[in-house]
Amino acid sequence: MATHTLDTDYLVIGAGAAGMAFTDAVAADSSADVIVVDRRHAPGGHWNDAYPFVWLHQPSSYYGVNSLPLGGGTIDADGLNAGMYERATGAEICGYFDRVVHSHLLPSGAVRYHPMCWYDGDNGFVSLVTGDRYDVTVRRAVVDARYLSPSVPATSPPPFDIEAGVRCIPVGELAAVSEPPPRYVIVGAGKTAMDACVWLLGVGVEPERIRWVKPRESWLLNRYFVQSDDLVGNLVEGGARQMQAAANATSLADLFHRLEESGILLRVDERTTPTMFKMPTSSTAEIDELRRIEDVVRLGHVQRVASRSIVLDEGTVSADADDLYVHCAAAGLNPAPAVPIFAPNRITLQPIRSGLIPFNAAFVGYMEASGRGADEKNRLCPANRMPDVPLDWVRGRLTEMAAERSWSKEPDIVDWLERSRLNHQRGVGDHRDEPAVRDAVGRFVECVRPGVARLMALFSEAQATA
Repeated sequence: MATHTLDTDYLVIGAGAAGMAFTDAVAADSSADVIVVDRRHAPGGHWNDAYPFVWLHQPSSYYGVNSLPLGGGTIDADGLNAGMYERATGAEICGYFDRVVHSHLLPSGAVRYHPMCWYDGDNGFVSLVTGDRYDVTVRRAVVDARYLSPSVPATSPPPFDIEAGVRCIPVGELAAVSEPPPRYVIVGAGKTAMDACVWLLGVGVEPERIRWVKPRESWLLNRYFVQSDDLVGNLVEGGARQMQAAANATSLADLFHRLEESGILLRVDERTTPTMFKMPTSSTAEIDELRRIEDVVRLGHVQRVASRSIVLDEGTVSADADDLYVHCAAAGLNPAPAVPIFAPNRITLQPIRSGLIPFNAAFVGYMEASGRGADEKNRLCPANRMPDVPLDWVRGRLTEMAAERSWSKEPDIVDWLERSRLNHQRGVGDHRDEPAVRDAVGRFVECVRPGVARLMALFSEAQATA
């Protein structure tokens, strides 16, 4: 086992969506040399571990890296996503990131890629295959693209005990079932569990054969209002409705009621108050499908699964020995504490706009290439912690709107935003003369100041009583 010595401007740890978007941006906007290290065999991060029926939750039109489009830019004509921009499958996304690396980044000569390697935290990494060690002299910064790495069922065991003989599989094995059980028991309340339920219904499983064990109800973003390009008017309309709801809200509960009434936020069970918000998107058609499932267990988290019972935080329910349990209960997105994105010799990739991992990473890459000082870069890139609870919708919206106001005063940023395919707001000006867009812009302008002021007050009140 040999030791090698390398040098580079940026050592990027992680070849998932964030690492790829940053690398693409910093290489495009500077003459920097970049080394990318990842423990997996292929780029794409957690997409390599995803269940086979996963779809991108947002439109493909603004996912990936700036330099290479994802998908054909088509609008779905039918199905649960009808009338909205296409969404890539997990397999398509893995293939896309493979093309990003091997057909774009590596041929540029600016990027070197080391898969199957483990970063040891001391500006070095070790090959998991050969055992060779690489010591790296980093001239500018180590870029941590793993800080918010999600936890997924394929790599995380079920967070509950399982009695011997009980059948329990991670969601990724659901598509390989060859002995149909009398009942599928989906364990988990997040988007993975929702995807599993929708997939089962879509392949013909009767809703009566599905039990959904969900400890929490979640707010979801209505995908209709997060469109881009020729449908960017939907996005503008969504922004107007958000500010109208905020400006008129009398309390935090009233705010979410107004956001739901206006179609911005969705929930599956309208009788249950959501206590979770991780910013997934959904269509109203998907929500309608999920509402077909009536056997829903709401007794907190699962503690133990036995052949004839499920023991939960708040009680026990009977079960059948032949039930098949589907583990969808991994933690998912990582709401780690926000830290400064730019620190001496280190960049920690985090959101600025809520969610939108590739856009945020690409923006950080551009800011790094812009030559600004660390304080100025951090002012323009306030870390916006990943959401977990409903109040995070308010916090996240305030953070990103403040950042966007700062961006609007920087001509080079305005230009970059208009050029970036990852910027879902790009092209609003091209549609400003459309009556619906003009009307939505007018309502947004009318309500944005009182709306932001009310959001700030509601957030302060919630923090004071927490």
